[in-house]
Amino acid sequence: MKKTVADQFVEVLALAGVKRIYGVVGDSLNALTESLRRRGDIEWVPMRNEESAAFAAGAEAHLTGQLAVCAGSCGPGNLHLINGLYDCHRSRAPVLAIAAQIPSVELGTGYFQETHPEVLFKECSHYCELVSGPNQMQRTAEIAVRNAVGKGGVAVVVLPGDIAMLKAEDARAPTPESLRVSASQLMPAQEQVEQMAALLNRGGRVTLLCGAGCEGAGAQVVELAKRLQAPVVSALRGKEFLEKDNPHFVGLTGLIGYASGYWAMIDCDVLLMLGTDFPYRQFYPDGADTRIIQVDARAENIGKRTRVDLGVVGSVSATVQALLPRLETKRDTKHLERALAHYRKTREELDSLGQGTVGKKPIHPPQVARAFDLQASDDAIFTCDVGLPTVWAARYATMKGGRRLVGSFNHGSMASALAQAIGAQKAFPDRQVISFSGDGGFTMLMGDFIGLVQLGLPIKVVVFNNSSLGFVAMEQQVGGMLDVGTALKNPDFAALAEAVGVKGLRVEDPGQVDEAVRQALATPGPVLVDAVVSKAELVMPPRITASMAAGFTLFGIKALLNGRTNEVLELARTNLWR
Repeated sequence: MKKTVADQFVEVLALAGVKRIYGVVGDSLNALTESLRRRGDIEWVPMRNEESAAFAAGAEAHLTGQLAVCAGSCGPGNLHLINGLYDCHRSRAPVLAIAAQIPSVELGTGYFQETHPEVLFKECSHYCELVSGPNQMQRTAEIAVRNAVGKGGVAVVVLPGDIAMLKAEDARAPTPESLRVSASQLMPAQEQVEQMAALLNRGGRVTLLCGAGCEGAGAQVVELAKRLQAPVVSALRGKEFLEKDNPHFVGLTGLIGYASGYWAMIDCDVLLMLGTDFPYRQFYPDGADTRIIQVDARAENIGKRTRVDLGVVGSVSATVQALLPRLETKRDTKHLERALAHYRKTREELDSLGQGTVGKKPIHPPQVARAFDLQASDDAIFTCDVGLPTVWAARYATMKGGRRLVGSFNHGSMASALAQAIGAQKAFPDRQVISFSGDGGFTMLMGDFIGLVQLGLPIKVVVFNNSSLGFVAMEQQVGGMLDVGTALKNPDFAALAEAVGVKGLRVEDPGQVDEAVRQALATPGPVLVDAVVSKAELVMPPRITASMAAGFTLFGIKALLNGRTNEVLELARTNLWR
C-alpha cells in the first residue's frame, strides 16, 4: 500500500511522542483517521465539540509538558477549535492543531464550508501554514512540532483533505531527539544578577510574587525566601508550583485572592516578581518608596503591569541559582512572621466558611470545595471553570503532594473545566480528576459530558448549581447595576446524569455534602455531584475600593426600589449573618 501524505504526517507525530489526537471526525479528515486506524499507536479520542478537543489537548500538554494534538474538519469543524486554541496559546501549552481544508482545487471559489484557517489562526499560534502539496508535508510537520514544543504554545497545520490522500514524497524521517526539543534555561547577564543582589541586600522587607514561570523552581524559590526572610505570594497560575512544601507561602492576591497575600505585597520595601505577568495593576504597591524587581524569561513582560526599578531577563531557575551565592542572609524576621500570622488568620476564616450546619440551607459553595479538598487523594488533578469555580479552587483546593490545578486562567473562557478534565484523565488514567464546573459553563459544552461513558473516564464532575452566572451577577452588582441576563433555569443535573449512564448525586442540604463527596470519590466510574448552592455568596476581594462599596450600595438601593427586597435580604443572610 502506498504511503500517503497523511501517513507521513502521522509518522512525524508518533516520532514526536504524540499518544492521542482529540477531535471530531469529518470527511476532510478521513485520510488522517484512516492512517491512525491502520497504525494503531496513536489513539483518536472522539469528542462532541472541537472546542472541547482543544481544551482537552491543552490540559494534557500543560500537565505532561509534552506535545498534544487536536483536530477539526474543514470550515466550521476547525473554527470550533479557535477558543480552546487561544487558551492553549496564552497558557503556553505545546499543542499542535490539525485544521483540515476543503479540496485544494476549490480554494478561492467560495466553495461549501470554505474558510482560510491559515489566516484565522495566526493570532493564536506561533506557526500556521497551509500544505499545498506532498513535497511540503514532512518539513511543515517538523517545523510545526518544534514551534509548539520549543516556544510553548500552538502550531497549526492546514491540510486539504485531497492532498492528505496523495502519495507521499520520499523523505528521510526525523529522529525523536530532533523533534522533542525543549525550551532552554535563559541565563541572565551577570551585571543584572549583581544589581539585583545589591538591591535585595540593602533593602529592608522583601516579598516575593511568583507565577507560572516558577514551574520546576519551587525548591529554589523556597531557599531564596529563607535567605531573604520573605513571604511568598502566588499568582493563580503559580499556585500549583509554590503552595506545597513552602513554609513561606502566604496565599494569593488579586480579585480572587485573599487579604494575607495582598498585604504582604503592599507592606514591603522590595517586591521581587518571579516568572509572573500578574495583570491587575490595582493590586501592586503604588508607593514611590517600594522598589520592584521583575524577573521573566520574556523581555516583553518586563514593566508591562507596574513600574519596575530593575528588569532581569532570565528563567527563574537559572536566575535564582545565580543569585543565591550573592545574597546575604537576613536576620530580621518580623515582616515574614507578620505575614505568616496574617495568612494563618485568613486561612482560618476561609476554612470556617467551608463549614455547614445540617438543615440550614442553602449550601455555601466553600463547603463543597473544601470537602473535596479534604477527601481527594494527594495526587488529584483539579480543573475549574472560569468565575466562581475558579475562586473556590483557588481558595480551597490545596496543592499538597502531587496535586495539579488546570483552568482557563489567562484566557478566561467559560466551559473549559470538563474538557480539560477529559485531557487530564486520558493522560493520567490512574489519578483522581475532579472538575469544579459552574452551571453555566457545564451546560455550555454539556455534550462532552455524554462522552464520559463512551470514553470510560471516571471523572468526578462537581456542578456548583446556583441557577446563575454568579460571577457576572456579582460584577454587575458591584458596578451598582441590577443583574441582567444572569439567571439560569436548570434541570436536575443528577437526574440528567443518570439518564446518560452516569451516577448522579443531588445535594441540597449541608448535612449531605461530606457523604456525597465520599460516594463520588469511591465510585469507580464517572460521577456528577449536583450541588445546589447559594447564589448570594459574595466573593470579597482583598482590596475593597470606595467605588466598589458605593456600587454595591447603589445596587441595594436599586434592588429595593425595583421590588427585589428578597435578593437584598438573601445577600444579608448569606454573607452578614453567618
